Amino acid sequence: MHINIALKSDYDFIVDRDKHVNKELVKRKIEDQEIYILQEADKKIGWMRFNYFWDNTPFLNMIWIDEEYRNKGKGKEVVLFWEDQMKQRGFELVMTSTLANEDAQHFYRRLGYRDSGCLLLENEPLEIILTKRI
Repeated sequence: MHINIALKSDYDFIVDRDKHVNKELVKRKIEDQEIYILQEADKKIGWMRFNYFWDNTPFLNMIWIDEEYRNKGKGKEVVLFWEDQMKQRGFELVMTSTLANEDAQHFYRRLGYRDSGCLLLENEPLEIILTKRI
């Protein structure tokens, strides 16, 4: 699998799959190099986007992998790649979160993330905040 910074030409691929974020924000995140594209041969199979919590701590927002490529280690590969990129940039801590009713919490714990808090929004499941020293 190849992992590359998203380009403007990846915009449609991303917004066709990412229903959680404003389309204009996707454009900015591409410009700010905060989205990675996952490719298998010449085919785009997913993406990962992040930002910075408190403007100083890398925060993994979301990973999307097309259905046929899931459960094959692609998610783990992109998380480890991202962690390495953040370490090379001088960061020592990374964060992510997941809803308590999602299996992703177990995925992140297997990768060494630890529960660090939670957020409770009205009429929403508990959001678990996870951190990892890199």
